[in-house]
Amino acid sequence: MARQPRLDLPGIPQHIVQRGNNRLPCFLDDADRHRYLHLLGEALLDARCALHAYVLMDNHVHLLVTPGEAGAISKLMQKLGRGYVGQFNARHRRTGTLWEGRYKACLVDTEAYVLRCYRYIDLNPVRARMTDDATRYPWSSASNHCGLRQLAWLTPHPAYTALATTPLARAEAYRQLLRETLSDNDLAAIRIYLQQQRALGHDDFRAMVEAKTLRFAGIRPAHRPPRSDKPQK
Repeated sequence: MARQPRLDLPGIPQHIVQRGNNRLPCFLDDADRHRYLHLLGEALLDARCALHAYVLMDNHVHLLVTPGEAGAISKLMQKLGRGYVGQFNARHRRTGTLWEGRYKACLVDTEAYVLRCYRYIDLNPVRARMTDDATRYPWSSASNHCGLRQLAWLTPHPAYTALATTPLARAEAYRQLLRETLSDNDLAAIRIYLQQQRALGHDDFRAMVEAKTLRFAGIRPAHRPPRSDKPQK
């Protein structure tokens, strides 16, 4: 059976995750990470996508991206994936796949939900106990959002710019958000919507996505309900 295409709407942010095959590392050193970011910058321009947040972990990557047109995310990930795998294999004298199947992506509602994904991505190294300060991890967007550096190919989402009227005040407001850990419910929702590649947001947001894509956008239960021993009426 052919796989259904992912939910994809221009102008709607997508939270993307791509993992190393068998959860093995996809970055062996900082030179790999620099190469990936360089290729990411090129792919963003080529696919006309806006990157809002990112983190490079040892064996997976999270990106928050808004496509300018339908199909742009697929174009972005194909160009980035092929370019990086080719360089990675050549540099480390290996062959074969690097990524674990297709990347996963879910649509993200604006305002609060986008900022939750910002925080989810930037706080990944903290949850992994790699650092106690997200801004000290050099391979994420946290330090940019907190005003400690400026990356030309990182585009602030309107939900981020709405935090305050000046760059300094926005950075401080976001730093305060990073100090507030995401609730277990928020973490679970982000993970399951990403795993099932649905539309994370309010009910009216999912209704809009379903109307435009003619596809179900909510999550399905992980397990079927238990059978009842009573005869069906």
